[in-house]
Amino acid sequence: MAGPGSSMLYSFLLFAVILSLQEMYRGKLASSELFTILGGFISSLIFVVLLTFIGNFQEACGIRTGWGAVLLAEAIALVAASTVHRVCVTTCFEWRNPLRSKYPCLIS
Repeated sequence: MAGPGSSMLYSFLLFAVILSLQEMYRGKLASSELFTILGGFISSLIFVVLLTFIGNFQEACGIRTGWGAVLLAEAIALVAASTVHRVCVTTCFEWRNPLRSKYPCLIS
């Protein structure tokens, strides 16, 4: 099992890669309804990866993890979704709930 340091590094790298690819292909993601939904799903993956990074960072620093981490990760993911299309914000918010319930260990 990966420790908080390596997990924090991997989640940050994944965050950077996903966000870069989303911004590179934002024209394609905004071109049709199906791709707009895909853009929201990609933004919700940004939420999960960023929440993992923030949680591991707080654990490494000895800070208690709480709902502040969730709200910060959600705000960043929604801003990233809004750079693609307005509907991506809604679909990101809707995709976030199943992902959050699948990984409850992220919000402990």
